[in-house]
Amino acid sequence: MPSDQAPGRPGNLTPEQEQRLKELWTIVMRTFGVSPPPSLLESSTITSTTSTTSANGSAVPPSENNTDAAVNGEKSKKKRFGILKRKDKDKDKEREKPTEAAAPKPTRTASTLSSPTIGADDENDKYGQSKQFKEALAEMTPEELRIAFWSMVKADHPDGLLLRFLRARKWDVQKAHVMMVSTMHWRLKEMDVEAIVFRGEGAALAEHDEGFLKQIRLGKSYLHGRDKVGRPICTVRARLHKQGDQTEDALNRYTVYVMETARMCLKEPVDTATVIFDLSQFSLANMDYAPVKFMVKCFEAHYPESLGICVVYKAPWIFQGIWNIIKGWLDPVVASKIHFARTFDDMTQFIDRDVLWKELGGPVDWEYKYLEPVPGEDDLLKDIETRERLLEARAKIVREYEDATWTWIYSTSSDARNARHEVAKRLREDYVGLDPYLRARTVYDRVNYIQLN
Repeated sequence: MPSDQAPGRPGNLTPEQEQRLKELWTIVMRTFGVSPPPSLLESSTITSTTSTTSANGSAVPPSENNTDAAVNGEKSKKKRFGILKRKDKDKDKEREKPTEAAAPKPTRTASTLSSPTIGADDENDKYGQSKQFKEALAEMTPEELRIAFWSMVKADHPDGLLLRFLRARKWDVQKAHVMMVSTMHWRLKEMDVEAIVFRGEGAALAEHDEGFLKQIRLGKSYLHGRDKVGRPICTVRARLHKQGDQTEDALNRYTVYVMETARMCLKEPVDTATVIFDLSQFSLANMDYAPVKFMVKCFEAHYPESLGICVVYKAPWIFQGIWNIIKGWLDPVVASKIHFARTFDDMTQFIDRDVLWKELGGPVDWEYKYLEPVPGEDDLLKDIETRERLLEARAKIVREYEDATWTWIYSTSSDARNARHEVAKRLREDYVGLDPYLRARTVYDRVNYIQLN
């Protein structure tokens, strides 16, 4: 299994790519209302009183005038940008949703910094993200955006998350920023992703959410195995889908649930997944364009650079016309990741023969079987006191990472870079202990497919 890291990832950036990452972090930190610590502003390492401007118009690093103004204005704006308030304090709620989901409590804010500017709306902005970006800045506070970001980080390297957006937007900092902020808005305001993850299968069972549960029990899609480069595999059995068996909302929540669960299965240096669309026994009765459109939108707009390859397996002739329609929706980069495998031998180009299971024509005696939630497996979700304590501890590490990020932005030394990566490692290790207080157990935890350790 190859262990080489793909280009444009944390730890192997070119100088130009690292500069773009610094530019994006600068804008992101301002958007979140986090300014450099006073100790850094007073340091002799900052020698310029005006910001430098990159080729695309992004200011890096921020000027002393702006950051000083932010620090000086902190007291007057403290009520608005003070410590994040804990929500949902009702102790009677056994499955209280943690609205902060590992987000730190900010101690420094940049309330006087203006919102990052964006150019004219991209004519190729098919998901309306420029509009969503503006709505997000108008509707969401810096704290909410910050919460959404750190909730999404989970066990990832924070740089890895920003780099996904940069690569998806061909290293255009402004477009990457627009894409990222619109995604934060989508996660927090539209889909409430953290609630989907927090509630999980146990809550769906308790509340008789049959539309959601039926898809999991059927194994309409399931996670199993890894391809030749170590990517986790999600197999979609299209023959099990019937339009009308579930609401669009249940189907969308299920799709997000699977994608978030797949993220838990990634193992460095692999940061993408493989999707197999098993079209054996597929008929027109199984075709439903709405969930396909939603999945495409997720991959292109909100989970960028998460798809490694997609293999369409044993597509019947009736799928040709359907594919011509779907292909027109796809970004060229995403379309280039779609491969057709008509036979088992074709499939072995992507997945080793000896790990393929019988359903796909391989020798491995394995089939998807759903294990029902185990009583008590989500009890830690009810332990609000411990969760609050762990979140407080994580907040300190996050603040340390933010400070280290500002130091790295202003520095060219490898020491600043390495120190920051060490804090990122601690963030990942910290999340492992926090995970059972934020994420309900899944069938993939029960069968040990997810192994964060």
